[in-house]
Amino acid sequence: MISKLKKKIKKKLKKYLNKSKKAYFRIVYKVFTLLPIHKDAVAFLSDSRSNLTGNFEYIDREIKSRQTALKISYMLKKTNSAKKTFGEYTKIAWLIATSQHVLLDDFYPLVYPLKIRNNVNLIQVWHAVGAFKTFGFSRMGLPGGPKPTSKNHKNYTWVIVSSKHVAPFYAEGFGIDDRKVLPLGAPRTDMFFDTTYKESVVTRLEEELPFIKGKKVVLFAPTFRGNGQRSAYYNFDWIDFEKLYTKLSVAGYVVLFKIHPFVKNKVQIPEEYADFFYDVSSYREVNDLLLVSDALITDYSSVVFEYSLLRKKTIFFAPDLEEYTASRDFYVDYQEFVPGPIVRDMDSLVTEIERVNEFNPQSLDNFLAYYFDDLDGKASKRFVDALENNFVDFR
Repeated sequence: MISKLKKKIKKKLKKYLNKSKKAYFRIVYKVFTLLPIHKDAVAFLSDSRSNLTGNFEYIDREIKSRQTALKISYMLKKTNSAKKTFGEYTKIAWLIATSQHVLLDDFYPLVYPLKIRNNVNLIQVWHAVGAFKTFGFSRMGLPGGPKPTSKNHKNYTWVIVSSKHVAPFYAEGFGIDDRKVLPLGAPRTDMFFDTTYKESVVTRLEEELPFIKGKKVVLFAPTFRGNGQRSAYYNFDWIDFEKLYTKLSVAGYVVLFKIHPFVKNKVQIPEEYADFFYDVSSYREVNDLLLVSDALITDYSSVVFEYSLLRKKTIFFAPDLEEYTASRDFYVDYQEFVPGPIVRDMDSLVTEIERVNEFNPQSLDNFLAYYFDDLDGKASKRFVDALENNFVDFR
């Protein structure tokens, strides 16, 4: 009884402390808005990564490669739920209030209730490429969708996307004017046009993951099911481990699982197949894993956009297609537009893996043309050019 009471008190105190910190954050932010804005200051803020990866990495690298007046600051946390000290809340408030450019790469709850100053650019570079399944305000009325009164995303100054075709989807999803969505490209995709870098990643991963060397690698990277981070799961009962092992291990394959970080139920690999299936979900940067893969298995994940740049085969394993469409829906016709075969069972999945070099190049070309305005590896350059010119002539 006493133990339960202590837990209850501790939980209430924790909740009170979190509320106090956020109230403090809003107060100090208002105070800092009285200070001058630091011209050319660039703040990288993330609650989904603790180090520079993804779009942030390539933007940071491009800035540092130039003789530029841009000055960089960082405030990175691994997850939204990671604790922040009063000092960290103070730093975040100061960066948002006084930096000319504030960069986000994902959902960032602290910023949405704030009134962003007129001469501050709040820029969402997002972590995913393209727009496939509906998100944000496109999902109002659907399970897990936002309320019409939600302030999430609506105060962005600019949003960066990969093509003019997806710009309206992002405008709708974020609840912003479509003139604020700029098709400058996705900086993280620049790596796919850098032969030297790709070769170095493959060499490094063959050392870090020695079980892939000399093997045909299949990367299994599905998205999560559920309404969001708290309820995310994946149904691993759909996978017949024995069948995949029996059919593919003798042909020199290995299967890597890269499960979405939201998913709470981890893949349980049977011990007898431990030399064939490997869980690499803890490896942060999925793009590196794409470079060592001979085929990708996914479903409704945005990982298909990057993998298509390698012009290799993607297999869409979607046993719950009707259910997922009803609850989540897509911006485009899924069955007509995906650049690879859709399979619903293990037998079909195995067959498509065995035919790893057989796919429709025209379908892939059409997919790339729709989701990428520029296939040139210069997205980071275009973005930093826009920063240096305060987005004049980039609107």
